[in-house]
Amino acid sequence: MTTLSGLTEQIYSDRDIMGLFSGPGTIRRMLAVEAALARAQAHCGVIPDHAARSIHDVCHAEDIDAILDLEAIATASMLAGNIAIPFVKQLTAAVRRVDPEAARFVHWGATSQDVLDTALVLQLQQVAAQLDQDLDAAQRACARLTAAHRDTIMVGRTWLQHALPTTFGVKTAGWLEALARAQRRLRHDAEQAALLQFGGAAGTLASLGDAAPAIAGALAKELGLALPNMPWHAHRDRLADMAATLGVLTGTLGKIARDVSLMAQTEIAELAEPSGPGRGGSSTMPHKRNPVSSAAILAAATRVPPLVSTMLSAMVQEHERALGGWQAEWDVLPQICALTGGALRHMVGMLDGLEVHAANMARNVDATNGLILAEAYALALGARIGRMEAHELIEQASQEAVRRNCSLKAGVREALAKHEATRDLLGDHDLDRLGDPANYLGEAQSICDRVLASWAGSSS
Repeated sequence: MTTLSGLTEQIYSDRDIMGLFSGPGTIRRMLAVEAALARAQAHCGVIPDHAARSIHDVCHAEDIDAILDLEAIATASMLAGNIAIPFVKQLTAAVRRVDPEAARFVHWGATSQDVLDTALVLQLQQVAAQLDQDLDAAQRACARLTAAHRDTIMVGRTWLQHALPTTFGVKTAGWLEALARAQRRLRHDAEQAALLQFGGAAGTLASLGDAAPAIAGALAKELGLALPNMPWHAHRDRLADMAATLGVLTGTLGKIARDVSLMAQTEIAELAEPSGPGRGGSSTMPHKRNPVSSAAILAAATRVPPLVSTMLSAMVQEHERALGGWQAEWDVLPQICALTGGALRHMVGMLDGLEVHAANMARNVDATNGLILAEAYALALGARIGRMEAHELIEQASQEAVRRNCSLKAGVREALAKHEATRDLLGDHDLDRLGDPANYLGEAQSICDRVLASWAGSSS
């Protein structure tokens, strides 16, 4: 029985998705498939209408425990090899108790994998719908941050070191675009995976004779799924695509969480996760405010890639039905879905309440006494004396500014004044202009504007 439980799992995995893939959640989707199969076969005149009604009524019983023993199904599956075999046996017995004649037609013409795969597809559609909503919420939060901080100057960092000035809006615009790309991939893969699995014992539906095409079409319509040209029992590329897309999405969430957690470090203090009672505290240090959402997201981003690898490895399946590969998916794909959903829920909550400390961003820009603008000075000077010569002069000025703990602007002024040929190349006005980070943001604001316009156009 596919289950996701445990005390710590509640931290990382989405509870709704865990419930969807729980024992009762999985069985309910399997019952939905069996009921739809009976209705489709009655519609096509293959089984009596009264039998379909009886099967439908039993499958839609409000209390699953009244018709099925889930623990017994789980126990029997260890010998049967999957949960569908004992499930069908118990369902048949439950139908027999209310309509002995109808019991003859339970699971008519289907095979175990038809029921399990189609139930999985129904679950995945619900997962995709939830993730899509949460991705909308995360993007809206990023769009608000981008608009609000289009002009909020901060340090751009490369190799974890100060590089050049940028704006916080550029950073959140990058988050927004990555989330939008993830949503497009998810929607595409969810649509590709919304396919009925119905092929019978070996994928030929020989058990249903000439009625097979009509029944398959009716069953797909009953379940709201597309009808493929052929069953896909041993071709798992669509599911692998879905898993890989969720892996990429979780990686994107991990990237954002890494940015937030680094910017929330005490020494940086540019961001802080939302505060609240019981959130981010320490068992021994009353002052602590830990980035708990970032931790949960990063944990998921660490766990999901190996699970995706399992899905890719499981694609190598034998002939018309897999021996091991299909079975390896059963717990792995639900875990991928639940971890991705949990990471995304954490992300939405974190972005909605993210605290932005613009004053600390400005403080950090000034932390190196203007060294962050060395490139600006070098390029301005390079236009007059050549790039290499300018680079060397500004490099020497930077080293001198660090040694004397003075501003780079002062260091450049002194370096220029030392030589007759350079002392008049940059005047005080030039030095003041080059020493203002707001004058060396390049396309930062335009990037924010373009990303917001593109996102607004695609989401309207």
